[in-house]
Amino acid sequence: MDAMTKSRFFRLGLVLGSVFMILLIIVYWDSVGTAHLHLHTPLSRPHILQPLPSPKPGDGKYFTASIEEILEKLLSAHAKQNILLGRKVEQPSLLASSKPVLSNMEESVRGYDWSSHDAPQSPDPDRRQAERRSVLRGFCANASFVFPAKERSFDDIPNYELNHLIVDDRHGVIYCYVPKVACTNWKRVMIVLSQSLSGQGTPYRDPLDIPREYVHNSSTHLTFNKFWRRYGKFSRHLMKVKLKKYTKFLFVRDPFVRLISAFRSKFELENEEFYQKFAIPMLKMYSNHTSLPKSVSEAFSAGLRVSFANFVQYLLDPHTEKLAPFNEHWRQVHRLCHPCQIDYDFVGKLETLDQDAAQLLRLLKVDKLLQFPPSYRNRTASSWEEGWFAKIPLAWRRQLYKLYEADFVLFGYPKPENLLRD
Repeated sequence: MDAMTKSRFFRLGLVLGSVFMILLIIVYWDSVGTAHLHLHTPLSRPHILQPLPSPKPGDGKYFTASIEEILEKLLSAHAKQNILLGRKVEQPSLLASSKPVLSNMEESVRGYDWSSHDAPQSPDPDRRQAERRSVLRGFCANASFVFPAKERSFDDIPNYELNHLIVDDRHGVIYCYVPKVACTNWKRVMIVLSQSLSGQGTPYRDPLDIPREYVHNSSTHLTFNKFWRRYGKFSRHLMKVKLKKYTKFLFVRDPFVRLISAFRSKFELENEEFYQKFAIPMLKMYSNHTSLPKSVSEAFSAGLRVSFANFVQYLLDPHTEKLAPFNEHWRQVHRLCHPCQIDYDFVGKLETLDQDAAQLLRLLKVDKLLQFPPSYRNRTASSWEEGWFAKIPLAWRRQLYKLYEADFVLFGYPKPENLLRD
C-alpha cells in the first residue's frame, strides 16, 4: 500500500471518527455536557458571565456553540446561508435616536401594550410565581380539563408552531413571545442578551436603542423553528436538551383584554397589511360592502373601518381557521407557547409587568447588565371589557369565552362572569 493510499485512509478515518464523536456527544449530551451547559433546577439558575463577554476557547459556552457550529456545517448543505449562531447582524447607522416617538393616536393605542404602574404588587413575588406555575401544571395534568392539542407530546408539535420560542445560548434562556404582551421590549432584551444584532459596529446594550423594524425581523432571532433547517433529524434532540437545561419564560395577559389590544393596534391604526389581508374580507363578509377602497388610508378617509363586532364575528366564524390558523396577534397563548408540553420556569403577567420583569432579570442574573425598558401607563383594564363588549350579543360572548377558555384557566384569569350572564 503506497503512501498516498495510506494518507487517504487516514483522512477518511479521521472524518469518520469526528462524525462518530459528534454523534456520541449529541446522544449523551445530558451526561457529557452538564459541566458546560446551563443546568437548571428549581434551586439553581444559569450562571451568567460578566458582563456579556466575547466567548473564548476553553469557555463552556464557547464549547457548546462550537459543537453547534460543527453540526451546522456537517448537517446542512446551506449552513453558510443561514443565520450563524452568535453572528452580529450589522444594520445601517441611525442618524437619530431610535427610541419610539409616537403620534397621539398611536401612543394611545400602543399604550395598551404596557404595564399599569397602579397594578397591585405582591409582597412575595416568589410565592406568586410558584402559585402561577402550580395552577398551570395542575390544569395541564387534570384529565377532566380538555382543549384541542392538549394531549399531544412535544414531538407531535410541527416545527412551524415553534417559531415563537426564541433562544439565547449565551445565557441559557428561552423566551416564548406572545404578541400584545410587551413582546417588542422582551424581544429587545433577548437581542441585547444574545448580542445577535449590532448597531454602528458594536452590539446593542440599551434595549430601546434597537429599532422596532429590526426587533420584529425574523432573521434577527434564533428560534426553535430554525433548528430543523440547521440540524435536520437531530433538531428535536437539541431542542429537548435546551428545554431541559435552559430557563424558559413567557408573559401573558387577560385574554379578552389582549383581544381588545390586538383589535385596536391592527384596525384602529392605518395598517396596510392588516387592511388588505383581514379588514377587506371582514368588511365584505360581515358589513355587506361589495366595493372597498384599495388602500387603508382611502378607507379611513371614507369612514370605512372594521368594527369590534366584525372582529368578533371573524373569530367565531368556523370558516376562518379552515382557510388559515389565527394570526399570532389573536391566536390563543396555549397554541403559541404550548405550556402543557413545555415546562415553563417563569410565568409573567402584563398586569404586574414591572415587578415580574425585575424579578425575572434577577433570576437570570442579568439585572446588572440591563433593565427592562420603562413602560407607558396601561390604559386597558378588565373594567374596560364591559364597554367593549356592550354591543356584542350574549351568545357571541359565550362562544368567544369557550374559544379562549384554556388561556383563562391555565394562566389563572377569572372567568368574566359579568359578560357571560343574562
